[in-house]
Amino acid sequence: MPAAWRWPLARLALALAGLLLLTIADWIAMADQWWNVSTYSHVLFIGPIAGFLIWQRREVLARLNPAAWWPGLVLVAGALFLWLLGTLASANTASQLGTVLAMQAAVLTLLGPRVVWSILFPLAYLMLLVPFGDELVPALQMVTAKLVIALTEFSGIPAEIEGVFIDTPVGLFEVAEACSGVKFLVAMFALGVLVAQTCFASWKRRAIFMATALALPIIANALRAWGTIAIAQVQGIEFAEGFDHIFYGWVFFALVVTALLGGFWRWFDRSLDDQPVTLAEVEQAALPNRLEAFGGIGGNFALVAVLAGTILFAAWSAAALRIEAALPAEIALPEVAGWQRADYDPQLAWEPRASGAQHRLLGRYRNPEGREVDVFIALYAGQDDGREASAPGEGALTPGTPWRWMEAGPAQAGALSDWYFALGSVRRLAQTHYRIGDLTTGSPAMLKLANMRDRLMLRARPTAMLIISAEQRGDSDPAADIGQFRQAIGRNPNEAGEWMDRIAAGS
Repeated sequence: MPAAWRWPLARLALALAGLLLLTIADWIAMADQWWNVSTYSHVLFIGPIAGFLIWQRREVLARLNPAAWWPGLVLVAGALFLWLLGTLASANTASQLGTVLAMQAAVLTLLGPRVVWSILFPLAYLMLLVPFGDELVPALQMVTAKLVIALTEFSGIPAEIEGVFIDTPVGLFEVAEACSGVKFLVAMFALGVLVAQTCFASWKRRAIFMATALALPIIANALRAWGTIAIAQVQGIEFAEGFDHIFYGWVFFALVVTALLGGFWRWFDRSLDDQPVTLAEVEQAALPNRLEAFGGIGGNFALVAVLAGTILFAAWSAAALRIEAALPAEIALPEVAGWQRADYDPQLAWEPRASGAQHRLLGRYRNPEGREVDVFIALYAGQDDGREASAPGEGALTPGTPWRWMEAGPAQAGALSDWYFALGSVRRLAQTHYRIGDLTTGSPAMLKLANMRDRLMLRARPTAMLIISAEQRGDSDPAADIGQFRQAIGRNPNEAGEWMDRIAAGS
């Protein structure tokens, strides 16, 4: 090892160890997803690939002199602040992205911009360590369903679509979350970025390749789903399901990747003998030269600053996570003018999930016209992992039940509106509200931001989740039933929020 590298690498190792100690929970959570969630199994290859790409640059790196760079400390602080925000809001993607960015910024701080310039792609590629893609599932379900119904009708199979459900002569098919194609899309994105960088020199060709790499899995997934429906019309649903699982799990991805790479093979314009980067390119690059012109700092000072920032954010996080709001010992569903409490007797069992809530209530109201609505409210002293109102699997759609998301419901200010479907015939409209302070919203993102702001300011306020729901019985209109109930408690979000506040206050 060149003498110029020994102390900088030692300082970097200490800085990374300090950051790892601070963010160990995020690394454990990410590793659990890489190993146990099939959508992210490809991430297990990201680290080794980045390491190999850096190893390819070893001769160039050996001839560089790493030097600490103080502006990198600003980036370390920014990444740690993002980690803090994500941690306080239980937004795992944000906290995990902050975790990776902090380590990348530490490399820049302790080794300098010229070294980072020489390893820029493999260092940036490590951002794909962060599991992402679940946020795309609902949109991909709808896109897939629209493409499948078009293909089904084009092929002459009579079918009707309602949300993500497609009804055909042999049975009802659901474009479920597992059929959205998200795991295929995120894996193809990681592969596409790697191929675009290592096999192409032209930015135009890279852009065309990436556009194809992202469009192809969406189209191919729709073709696969349509194929399952088409086979079922001839061979039956059980045969089609078995064929689909085997074909999609073991063959389909390989065929699509082969088609993508084979189709672009002749357009690869980077030779296998080309060096990823040369010493002359690094020394003559304008940006690192300009950045190195200012910002020099002692390596020991940079290390102490990184570790001090780590300790500061650790203390801030610990103090903020201890914040708890005071709650009443008991709460009750209040009387509502023009409505009476009724026995809760749904067509199919339905009970929202509110893990970690200190209080939960579920009841039914009926008015003299016979309209019925179900009201669920949950009250939380705080929001964090294990008790997050807007987390996946929380709220109106409980995993492990016959209920499935069907499509977005009619728009309602301050609420998240969705239709749910079960057993091929039971429908339910649910409108979800979140309340914290003066904010009433149906947006999980807005709830996270409000909770984040409170914790940053070390301010304790309770969070409430209200779900107003109605079943469809015969010719009933659940949207109209809920609308009548809203007139009694307050139609606009502020009035609904004040109604929630009275329940939360125990009055």
